[in-house]
Amino acid sequence: MQPRVSLITLAVDDLEKSASFYEALGWKRVESPDGVIAFDLIGQTLGLYPKAALADELGIETQDIGGFSGITLAHNLREKEHVAPLLAKAEAAGAKILKPAQDVFWGGHHGYFADLDGHIWEIAWNPFSPLSPGGAFRWTGYAES
Repeated sequence: MQPRVSLITLAVDDLEKSASFYEALGWKRVESPDGVIAFDLIGQTLGLYPKAALADELGIETQDIGGFSGITLAHNLREKEHVAPLLAKAEAAGAKILKPAQDVFWGGHHGYFADLDGHIWEIAWNPFSPLSPGGAFRWTGYAES
C-alpha cells in the first residue's frame, strides 16, 4: 500500500446543505455522479455522501454513523494570522467553534470547529511544517524557496 490517502468521505445528513457549507469556505465542486458531491483538494478528494446511503452500503444502522469517532481533519495555513479569520468564516457558514484560535504547546497556533454534521476540523499554522508553493503539506515541511 503506497503512503497516500486518495479520498476522504464524510457521511452527511443533507447533501446540498453540507456542500453549501464547504462552498462558503471557498471550495469548488467537481463533476460527480448523482448522490455524491466531491471537492478536489491538493492531492486528494473530499466526498460528501448521504449518511443513510453510506450506512446501507456498510450494512449498518444509520445511528451508528456520526459523532466524534476519534478522527479529526486538519487544514494547515501559511500564516498564524490566518487561523482566526478562517475559523470565523467557518462559524459564519454554520460551523460550531470547539476551540478558538490559540497558541499550542508544540509552538504552533490552532483552533477547532465542527461542521454541520459534526465532523471535526483543525485549522492550524505549524512553523515547523511550511507548505509547498502549491499548498501541499507534509510533516517535515517544504523548504522555503
